Amino acid sequence: MSLFQLDFAKKKERELERKLKANDREYNLSFKYATNAIKTSKYNVFTFLPLNLFEQFQRIANAYFLILLLLQLIPAISSLSWFTTVVPLVLVLSVTAAKDATDDIVSINIASNKNTCIPSSFCPSLLPVPPLPFPEGEVRCEPPNNRLDRFTGTLNNAGQKYSLDNNRILLRGCTLRNTDWCFGLVLFGETKLMKNCGKTTFKRTSVDRLMNVLVLCIFGFLAVMCTILAIGNRIWEQRWGSDFTAFLPREDGVNASFSAFLTFWSYIIILNTVVPISLYVSMEVIRLGNSFYIDWDRNMYHAHSDTPAEARTTTLNEELGQIKYIFSDKTGTLTQNIMTFNKCSINGKSYGEKHKTVDWSFNPLADQRFSFHDHSLVEAVKLESPEVHTFFRLLSLCHTVMAEEKREGELLYQAQSPDEGALVTAARNFGFVFRSRTPESVTVVEMGKQRCYDLLAILDFNNVRKRMSVIVRSPEGKLCLYCKGADTIIYERLHQSCSKLMDITTEHLNEYAGEGLRTLALACKDLDEKYFKEWQQRHHVASTALEDREQKLDLLYEEIEKDLMLLGATAIEDKLQDGVPQTIEQLSQADIKIWVLTGDKQETAENIGYSCNMLREEMNDIFIVSANNTDDAYALDGSMELLFLRVACLCKTVICCRVTPLQKAQVVELVKKYKQAVTLAIGDGANDVSMIKAAHIGVGISGQEGMQAVLSSDYSFAQFRYLERLLLVHGRWSYLRMCKFLSYFFYKNFTFTFVHLWYAFFCGFSAQTVYDEWFITLYNLVYTALPVLGMSLFDQDVNDMWSFQHPKLYVPGQLNQYFSKTAFFKCALHSVYSSVVLFFIPYAAMYDTVRSDGKDIADYQSFALLTQTCLVFTVCIQLGLDMSYWTAVNQLFVWGSLTMYFAVTFAMYSNGMYLAAPASFPFIGTARNSLNQPNVWLTILLTSILCVLPVVAYRFLLIQLRPTINNKAKAAPLPPKRRAKIRRSSTRRSGYAFSHAQGYGDLVTSTRFLRRPAIVPSSGFTLLGRTTGFSPMGRSAGYSPTGHAQNNRPRDVEATSLQMYSTAQTLGL
Repeated sequence: MSLFQLDFAKKKERELERKLKANDREYNLSFKYATNAIKTSKYNVFTFLPLNLFEQFQRIANAYFLILLLLQLIPAISSLSWFTTVVPLVLVLSVTAAKDATDDIVSINIASNKNTCIPSSFCPSLLPVPPLPFPEGEVRCEPPNNRLDRFTGTLNNAGQKYSLDNNRILLRGCTLRNTDWCFGLVLFGETKLMKNCGKTTFKRTSVDRLMNVLVLCIFGFLAVMCTILAIGNRIWEQRWGSDFTAFLPREDGVNASFSAFLTFWSYIIILNTVVPISLYVSMEVIRLGNSFYIDWDRNMYHAHSDTPAEARTTTLNEELGQIKYIFSDKTGTLTQNIMTFNKCSINGKSYGEKHKTVDWSFNPLADQRFSFHDHSLVEAVKLESPEVHTFFRLLSLCHTVMAEEKREGELLYQAQSPDEGALVTAARNFGFVFRSRTPESVTVVEMGKQRCYDLLAILDFNNVRKRMSVIVRSPEGKLCLYCKGADTIIYERLHQSCSKLMDITTEHLNEYAGEGLRTLALACKDLDEKYFKEWQQRHHVASTALEDREQKLDLLYEEIEKDLMLLGATAIEDKLQDGVPQTIEQLSQADIKIWVLTGDKQETAENIGYSCNMLREEMNDIFIVSANNTDDAYALDGSMELLFLRVACLCKTVICCRVTPLQKAQVVELVKKYKQAVTLAIGDGANDVSMIKAAHIGVGISGQEGMQAVLSSDYSFAQFRYLERLLLVHGRWSYLRMCKFLSYFFYKNFTFTFVHLWYAFFCGFSAQTVYDEWFITLYNLVYTALPVLGMSLFDQDVNDMWSFQHPKLYVPGQLNQYFSKTAFFKCALHSVYSSVVLFFIPYAAMYDTVRSDGKDIADYQSFALLTQTCLVFTVCIQLGLDMSYWTAVNQLFVWGSLTMYFAVTFAMYSNGMYLAAPASFPFIGTARNSLNQPNVWLTILLTSILCVLPVVAYRFLLIQLRPTINNKAKAAPLPPKRRAKIRRSSTRRSGYAFSHAQGYGDLVTSTRFLRRPAIVPSSGFTLLGRTTGFSPMGRSAGYSPTGHAQNNRPRDVEATSLQMYSTAQTLGL
């Protein structure tokens, strides 16, 4: 026992330090660290049957029917044959097992594909090492964790100890640049990124959760009914039972009390249909069918990327019709993650008016995919305007972009963000081509002449500075500082002589902002050689300080970045995906709250809010809740989360910025915990996986960020605009169909069962069934199965055009108006009324009745046939009243089921079946003797009318007195669908989107990056090939393992702040 406790303690012991040795497999395996192999399958050949059955019988309904089957094997209490339960139970278990096996095979294939690419995709943490390999190096470092901005460890090699920090770690998802290979050591199988992804949880819909409650209530109601009938049996046995012992002798030892006990269990078996066994398998079929509709929808197919929509789960479709909160990523989800250089202002003149596209044939190094529409700027470059040349020289020098040139003239830019790539590409096309860089220099081809600038310092960007600068020495020996950043930040540091130019540039900035463009101000400054040398010495001391390094550097940066000369401004368009503003507008009209959770800084987040029409000019009460250091309150802290949620929920728009992947999930969990609303998260990158898993519904967009979000999602497609159709059409239809299915299913089964209840009072509570045993067996499987499935798969209350024109039709789903506990109670009352009519009208019609030939018709078998025929007609008519959209398939299912009923009935009650098995088919000749009587058909007609008449009257009065939004929408004419482009006019200046992570300046000026030597062309402008443009290295202004791994986060922003840009409703704060 003590050994077991010791082992158990070891397993529970928290890992405090990770130890690894290079090229020592036995040593590393001794610690039993987790590997990076993926196993997603639940079963194998031997465990499938027992495990699957175990899981299925964990469902209350399946376990209940298994118990019923065992009870039916006891002759003393069973008045039904065993096949009435075995056939439905085996069918349900088989269908569910087949579905589970299919899902597991798919997951096995996915895991196999991932395991085959482990060397590239699952090389989670690599360690760039000193110049020589370390055959016996030992690493001691922190254990796996979710801190993306910090790493601590040491490397001992050949008697030397090296410090390991976040700059020397490559996280999963990084790409090696400027080198084909490097030495490395795998540290973690459990990657930091996956630690941020959260656990995969089993998602159930609100309908499923409600069903569990209702099934338990039904069980309780069943027990009450059976208890009442058992008490009735005891009373009947005591008072009148002895009168029948002459021809129904009692068995020895059976008295009234024991008879009541046996009757209780007999009625448990007879009334078991109050919990329909086929309910769950029917729900699975409906969900599967609605999933196929999503997969097959051509309106959600993206032809450009050849990407169809995909329902990756079949269990959550109706949840799509109840979404209240949407949590969206920004870059790549709302935007295309493609930046375009549209306009610029240089020395007080604005360029970029729409004219004929510029021809770049004069520049053989130009990127032919880049387009500009103002020839006057090209002419200014050709005329060698000093201000224009300085403007583009700044763009070609002040950045951290890296260039790859595998063949002469073919440049590939690797940019930290698409913004920087767009600016460098613009400079390249206008004749200032960034060619290559080393830690000490930048090579630029200026108007065909190659020039090499000494890179003396990079004053890097962070979220406090909101700008970056470079200090370079030209080939002529001139020192210059080039700076770019947010216009408000640059203006504060301009020389007073720039005031007039600043006013003109401000007008241009306001004009650009009104068009939704992202702006950036540019400035420069000549430096004195003596002053710079003195400043450089102080900079070296500050950069090697062990304490307060960031604060000391910031003071030096502030000192040198003043008295700048304004050059102008740029305007970049971060293109939204097609239809994003219209989609957000439609979803907002459907009363869906949209929160944007992004890693961007404040200016970028606010700008995207205006671009997407989430923020508008008429919203006056825009306010910011922010924290920039560890002393400020943390909005997701336990003491602040409720206040944060209350404030956020009072707002029309909420944008959370500077959030990490884990914080995105925390925001989603916060809303789920306190609002009791259905949530949806949508994103396209690996840093969105955590919130996709946390939300009730996760949607992945297959875009520029890979397939990580798609693989973790429940639904996927290529464009954000398809979310409108997914929710307002497919989601709403799925929810409506499921609610109609459940209401009708409970109605037909309760009605079927309650007839037994009334019959008990006329058969001495003897547990005699009112129907034929074969009718009981086939009622749910054959006679009523297909019509309700047809309604649940094809019904539409309005078509898709009406759904778009009337977004408010989505609101009832959010309020659970179509199926709830109240709706279930109304359904039960309706069933009670119908069962009373179905029992007592045929009973009264058959009482003391004779045929036209004078023979008696009032026998048990004739009454059973009449009652069950009335029941089949009634439930079919009720289905017709519930169905809004009749198709050929629905017609076939309804009329086919009625035909099947009569065909099976006449076959079962034929002489041949009786002769083949007399005990199983006792109703010989009943059908042909009863259904040829006019009074029987008159009774069927009267019963059916009386059952549905109150429903028709109630619905007519409801439409006249309290019409629902569905009634109003159907009554309104359908206008032509117009999807006008939403434009806005704004006087605010949009911010420039630097990266979420701190910049690459420290990396560029160090010797830590490997560089392929630049290819020197034979002549500067010789046409040798076309370029392939730039490729962003990370996300635009968002979290990226690549962008973040090279630099430590400053201490004052160590805890990522959560900022919220919100507009209070008129109710207000």
